[in-house]
Amino acid sequence: MSSRNSQKYKSNTSPSPPYQPIPKNILADSSEMTNNSDDNGEVIVDRTGAGALPTTYSSQQLMQSSDSESVGNGGDGRAAGGVDNEDNRNRGTPLRLSHVSRSQWFTVIVLCFVNLINYMDRFTIAGVLEDIQRDFQIDNSYGGLLQTVFIISYMVCAPIFGYLGDRYSRRWIMAVGVVLWSATTLLGSFMKEFGWFITFRALVGIGEASYSTIAPTIISDLFVRGLRSKMLAVFYFAIPVGSGFGYIVGSETAHLAGNWRFALRVTPALGLIAAILILITKDPQRGESEGGHNLRATAYKEDLKYLMKNRSFVFSTIAFTCVAFVTGALAWWSPTFIYQGLKLQPQNEDIGLNDVSYKFGIIAMIAGLIGVPMGTWFSERFRPAMENCDPYICAVGLLISSPLVYCALVLPVTSTTLCFLFVFAAQLSLNLCWAIVADMLLYVVVPTRRSTAEAFQILISHTFGDAGSPYLIGLISELIKRHLRSSSSNIANLVHSSNFDSLSLTLNETIQSTLTSEPIIPLALTDVPQDSTSFYSLQYALFIVCFVEVLGGIFFLITAVFITDDKHEASQAAQETVLVLNLYV
Repeated sequence: MSSRNSQKYKSNTSPSPPYQPIPKNILADSSEMTNNSDDNGEVIVDRTGAGALPTTYSSQQLMQSSDSESVGNGGDGRAAGGVDNEDNRNRGTPLRLSHVSRSQWFTVIVLCFVNLINYMDRFTIAGVLEDIQRDFQIDNSYGGLLQTVFIISYMVCAPIFGYLGDRYSRRWIMAVGVVLWSATTLLGSFMKEFGWFITFRALVGIGEASYSTIAPTIISDLFVRGLRSKMLAVFYFAIPVGSGFGYIVGSETAHLAGNWRFALRVTPALGLIAAILILITKDPQRGESEGGHNLRATAYKEDLKYLMKNRSFVFSTIAFTCVAFVTGALAWWSPTFIYQGLKLQPQNEDIGLNDVSYKFGIIAMIAGLIGVPMGTWFSERFRPAMENCDPYICAVGLLISSPLVYCALVLPVTSTTLCFLFVFAAQLSLNLCWAIVADMLLYVVVPTRRSTAEAFQILISHTFGDAGSPYLIGLISELIKRHLRSSSSNIANLVHSSNFDSLSLTLNETIQSTLTSEPIIPLALTDVPQDSTSFYSLQYALFIVCFVEVLGGIFFLITAVFITDDKHEASQAAQETVLVLNLYV
């Protein structure tokens, strides 16, 4: 670097130097800065120079800390975070599983454990929903409302915790949140009135928002590239597995204790243990894995503008909203729906909801254990040949899942085995996208805005996704049920008033025969049993999720058009910041 340019940067001693694009003459004169690439063709910071140079220069603004802080962390003439490979491992940015330190493994395991009990808590109620409805004497619309109020508080609080997570101690925010949702879950189990019970379910969402918003960003700051994808797969496989445990723990605990309320008293004890473990985990510096140290957050208004202009973030969030809608509806209503369908089969009159919830939970766990890592494997397998493969994998998963869900919805009254087989296949294909969606968000957004991005993806996806889908499906099913019963009553009165007794008998026999042999029926005509009406009304309502899955697949395909450019822009912005910081030192 020329002495004139060097003097220019060293003479600036302001506490917080404003960001400016890197002058081209400096880049042209520098002989110490080089680019390396890994096997996937991604840029790696050269640990012997100032950093990797992007081919173009983003105008993304990131505020750095003072020169004195920078000197303290990188005053030996290397880039912040720009150390050799051996130092790189010690500083928390391993490139292979063999380089992952014990403290990093401990952090990932703790985060995964908390995510597991997080989703256990969410779906414990789904495993005992019919018992809750019977106890509080509520219909399907109020049954779905239990999940909706939880999601509403969860999504409303997410932006608040996203703002805090980009600026304050992430460990303490998560620990306090876990204690909060554990306490409110426990207190809710003692409520005798439905109004108080649903209020405490809403409070649970506040605590869970703190954890879900922040935890993925810690993994992002610990790992890079393919290793980050693997660790996110470990983290997100806890969603379907934890949900499965929720069904199992809920149904089995309620069965053993003889009271569904004891099902809600398992996760609070685990939550207190998790809060203690969180406080002794590692909280890395923001942007550490990309080589950025001492980065400071920008103005919140600028963060929001940046996210609105990030096309990959916008379209992937819309697509993920469809995933949330489908997951919320199916996870909440599937055990009850399958149970009602199986009871319509001959010799299944004595089957219980606990039996169905237990089997459904096991299927959900297995589908998660296979599906989430499979999605990550597909991503790593195809990324070298197709850089934008991630949204394509998610799109294919949703488009395959849609017809499988349809088959699973029409089979409970005819074949138990085929029903559960299609449930497994549908969940497997849907689970392909969990870790991939999280990875996409992290690599298209700059480090100091990732908690905010996570928060707003949670807000949007839950607002239009699983916040309303359980209630919407329950409400639609109740409207259809009333219509079925009204039609049945009207036609029965018409037949009997016309003295068509023989025709009435024939119609009744035909309907009963149809109900035991056909998976889908038209509007009921006369004297349809109440159990049959409940099942078919819920079935018609759940058909909505098949169309939503196709819509989500389309938005993932749109995301694929923009994701490569947005990924490179975010990577260049982070590297540029490190380079400018060191030029000022």
